[in-house]
Amino acid sequence: MAKKKIGFIDLFIDEWHANNYPGWLRESPLYDQFELAYAYEVKANPNGRNLVQWCKDFDMIPAASIEEVVEKSDCLFVLAPSNPEVHEQLAELPLKSGKPLYIDKPFAPSRAAAERIFALADAHNTPMFSSSALRFGDELIQARKDLAGKKPECVITCGGGGSLDEYAIHQLEMIVSVMGTGAVKLMRSHGILGDSIHIRYADGRQAVANYYPSFGFTISMGGDFPMVNQPTQSRTFNNLLDSIMTFFAGGPNPVDRAETIEIATLLEQSILAKDKDGIWIDL
Repeated sequence: MAKKKIGFIDLFIDEWHANNYPGWLRESPLYDQFELAYAYEVKANPNGRNLVQWCKDFDMIPAASIEEVVEKSDCLFVLAPSNPEVHEQLAELPLKSGKPLYIDKPFAPSRAAAERIFALADAHNTPMFSSSALRFGDELIQARKDLAGKKPECVITCGGGGSLDEYAIHQLEMIVSVMGTGAVKLMRSHGILGDSIHIRYADGRQAVANYYPSFGFTISMGGDFPMVNQPTQSRTFNNLLDSIMTFFAGGPNPVDRAETIEIATLLEQSILAKDKDGIWIDL
């Protein structure tokens, strides 16, 4: 059986996700069904390798255009993990291809953009999903199994990274993965070292995402079940990439699109609330 060819599309290819995904993909027990093939970048990283050198280093084939990657690949990654504002543009041709597509986090800079991306995928019957890797930590996967469909009454997450704008996606992904959709209000509050994002649900449940640059990722949750309080970082990327390849092989979509759209909404409003310290915003 012919192996499925994987194609990468990026704003600039010499970035952390593109530099690490090939190794994790090749280590996966599912990789025997696939081969890393084509890669394309819009422009070279001014402080890094160009496409030709990057492909030589990672044993992939430099493509001349997005069209070439889409035409010659069986399944597609749109990366640019630090630039969600370009995802819609980079994904336009992949979304029209009918080939399975993974769009890196943050999925979209706004709810409107997220809805447009899903609408284009639907119009061309293109299977597609997006997620932060933090949804796929071993600990959080087990916690969701233990919840058995129950929704926590309260969730508190912590996490760091270079900036709230870029890294809040990870905490919001964790929160929505256990709380589901239905958030109605959001407030951002400023602290000395970082900010907190407060989320309220129509049924009275609540969540708080605490962003401080040096924090590791943790989640605590409580309700009609034993309290959960744990880190959630084990095998995040390995599990994510295994889920992507299962999806590429024809498996189910691992993330509900309603959750992805809600996460995009929460992230958009969290960023817009930068200058609205302590003010509740209706979603």
